[in-house]
Amino acid sequence: MHRALFRCLALVAALLWAGPGVAAAKAKDPSALRLAQKAAARASAPAPALPATPRTVCTITVNSADEKEAFRRHLGEPGFRFVELVERGRRDWLASACQAGVRCDVLVVSGHFDGRNEFFADDPDLRENLTVDELERVSCSASCPGLFEQLKEVYLFGCNTLNPHALGSAAGEVMRELVRDGHSRAEAEQYLRSLGERQGESSRDRMRQVFPGVPAIFGFASFAPLGPVAGEVLEQVFKAGGAREIGQGRRSPKLLSAFGGYGLTAVSGVSPQDARAGSRQDMCQFADDRRSVAQRLAFMQLLLQRPIGELRLHIERVERTLQQLDDATRRDPEVARRLDAIANDLGARSRFLTLARDSSAYERVRLLDLGRGLGWLTDEHRWRELALMLGELQDRSEIGPGDVDLACTLNRSHDLDGAFHRRMAPGTDDVAHAALRACLASGEGRQRTLAGLASPALADVQAAQAYLRHHPITDPAELRSVAEAIAAMAPSDAQAHAVESLGRLYLSDRSVLNRLVRLYAETPSPAVQAAVAGTLLRADPRVIRSASGSDRAELLRLLREQRRPLGNGHGKGGASNGGAANGGGIIDALIRQLENS
Repeated sequence: MHRALFRCLALVAALLWAGPGVAAAKAKDPSALRLAQKAAARASAPAPALPATPRTVCTITVNSADEKEAFRRHLGEPGFRFVELVERGRRDWLASACQAGVRCDVLVVSGHFDGRNEFFADDPDLRENLTVDELERVSCSASCPGLFEQLKEVYLFGCNTLNPHALGSAAGEVMRELVRDGHSRAEAEQYLRSLGERQGESSRDRMRQVFPGVPAIFGFASFAPLGPVAGEVLEQVFKAGGAREIGQGRRSPKLLSAFGGYGLTAVSGVSPQDARAGSRQDMCQFADDRRSVAQRLAFMQLLLQRPIGELRLHIERVERTLQQLDDATRRDPEVARRLDAIANDLGARSRFLTLARDSSAYERVRLLDLGRGLGWLTDEHRWRELALMLGELQDRSEIGPGDVDLACTLNRSHDLDGAFHRRMAPGTDDVAHAALRACLASGEGRQRTLAGLASPALADVQAAQAYLRHHPITDPAELRSVAEAIAAMAPSDAQAHAVESLGRLYLSDRSVLNRLVRLYAETPSPAVQAAVAGTLLRADPRVIRSASGSDRAELLRLLREQRRPLGNGHGKGGASNGGAANGGGIIDALIRQLENS
């Protein structure tokens, strides 16, 4: 209203000024007339728009702050305001943001992503995390109105955040079940295509369901760059004008192009017309915190009447529902009635156990745990099934890192210590089988596994890596011995991966770090150099801060002068460091860290 009044008054003033002399001006000085007409036109033009309300950029910084700071530097006031949702030391920080009435226009999430359910930090001292389960709750519940309701864009800086491939083997399990039930393969494949349209198993589909209607969700289909590298790429994009593309609710061509080598992609959230809208509805049956436990159990009963594989698609949500069943909840009459109905559904139990025994080892464990929670298995029955499965694994001629990880995970509480075959089956005396035995507390297996970390065979190194994720090296002498063996390896993919294994130990031992610096100077492989740089980036920052200025200057000189040209090394290097193609970014990030320390 004020702007309209301003335009009217300005127009009147211009006409009063120009009107009386228009005829004379036309006769005596045409230029005066043109000047008067321009003044009237300027007065009648729309007044400049008043500054819009700043858009809110919400950041969830679970790990590196490099991405957030790049956004902050280039999207300042008055157009944007920044709100960090994570409150260090507070577990319910997302609920706190809901209570505060925060409304996000743009969301930036920074953290390692496990490819399935959790954003986490690589620093063990940082306890904050973000689960997709919690995002689902916020997305489906009225307890958090507005937080993500007006989102235009979401940026997910983590590995596999928009991976289009299925998470796990549910599709294969459904296929086997349908064929066993008498359906033809063509019928089973047709059902799977229909199921794939309705039910999202991949992280990409899950994120689309969590952020419905959001025009642009950015994430990585595979490995994402480390925070310092991502921050540097963002700086380049924003300096080249890419900041103007932020907050518009559109795909950013500049951003996608700059991160093209890392597989950045963009999708939109599901809409009511989307083929997966039904999958979101199923998700919200579990995630909406307005629904009681009894109501969720009732929905589980409905799922059990569908092909049993569909229950598998919701396994995390079913597990979470069962975890809420404390003694008091179980005594609720409606909850007890629903649980009894499920436990006594013998047809569902039979189909479920057949599915579990025909599944891969990892899926088998989860399904056995679920069967116990549903009242279909006793503890003793479950452990007999697990012991049988471990024996089958050890007798297989080939096992991989995933099997090693599973054995270590199963024995987290050391209940299975010693549960390995003393007599090894033919063809099973390799590093992967040794690592599996080591997970079950075999001293012989551990020594064989640590030696395998310096093996020229990449498969051996990867099996040892899987073991070390659960049982890191803590003895200084053992660590130095392993580091020396890795440094003595021939330049190769295997050596790059082995060096990365040391990076996951967050090294603080100066002798080990010095040995890696010498390896950087000596190796002809840019992939190995990138792996060394990544390991130094992850090392205890107190080591670098306590180094003398001359030591840091010497390291900087070495990093610059001994750097190998990309493409001339051996292999492609470790995936988490981006490989040889992107290894230069890791080295640049380390140089910047040293310059700023």
